[in-house]
Amino acid sequence: MIMQPGVIALLLGSGITLVLLVYASFLGVKIWSNWDIGSNSETQLALERKTYLVSTLVKYGLFFEIVSVFLFIYTADDIHNLLVGAMCATGSLNANAFGFPALYVKIAVLFLAAAWIVLDTLDSRAEDYPLTRKKYKLLLFIVPLVVAGYVLQIKYFSGINPDVITSCCGVLFSEGGSGVGSSLASLPLHGTEIVFFSLFVAVSAAGLLAIKTGRRFFMIALACLSASFFFVSIAAIISFISLYFYQNPTHHCPFDMLQGGYYYAGYPMYASLFTGSFFGTMTGVIQPLRKVATLSALVPGTQRRWALISVTAFTIFVVIILIPIVLTPFTLEGY
Repeated sequence: MIMQPGVIALLLGSGITLVLLVYASFLGVKIWSNWDIGSNSETQLALERKTYLVSTLVKYGLFFEIVSVFLFIYTADDIHNLLVGAMCATGSLNANAFGFPALYVKIAVLFLAAAWIVLDTLDSRAEDYPLTRKKYKLLLFIVPLVVAGYVLQIKYFSGINPDVITSCCGVLFSEGGSGVGSSLASLPLHGTEIVFFSLFVAVSAAGLLAIKTGRRFFMIALACLSASFFFVSIAAIISFISLYFYQNPTHHCPFDMLQGGYYYAGYPMYASLFTGSFFGTMTGVIQPLRKVATLSALVPGTQRRWALISVTAFTIFVVIILIPIVLTPFTLEGY
């Protein structure tokens, strides 16, 4: 499987990114230990010159890690035709013990990489670079995850045996199963609908109030609700949203909607969910930075912009969901 074009692109891109990040992490240790923006020493000047170049390289590398999550899922879905019993990315990822762990690690890296990029952007806008130590400390946490993700990808793709029958979504996301996917598929449909749409109203209200008032309470409320909405949305996709896309009361797969037969609707749906969750959560994460003198004027406006992005992305996410709910004859009545 390693000779598949998508697999080659993933491994090559991730390998280059890993080299960049490992080099940057060595510099990060030096910065963490020796950074002093008030110093005119040769060591400080050398660190400042290096950090400009390395920050740029790291941003491009981490941006690839963000994009690679969707490339990984697309590749997993694309190779399902080569596997016995696989009907979508679910079957491909379940082909061995490394598929789903690789996906989970890559999703974690996606959020952390995005956090590093926005922190670096804020840091570069302040004259004294107050977040330099923090962002390189975060990088030292990200690098081991990138390494783990790269190793898991290699083990996953190299360990796929096309002759071994794999379980697909009908088994993993069946209501009668015993795994996490089956548990989510078995959630009460109407109860999950109520929780999902109620939480969407709550997170939207918190976001709009955060944009209007800029108050700390609403920023933190938006952050907490955004994080909660992410997990509730994943559960809702498996529980009832997928049923509307497939117009089938027993088909709970969260991956089939990524295929052409469903107009690749899963990609903008998941992208908008990830975007809204990230920027909504980050509005609260950067709240303490208001106390940093050189960031105090930047953070409030940034929070408002991020809150607007979050509310907009969540709205797009829900609109995509409502399209099959409103425009198709399928209903959950009687189920």
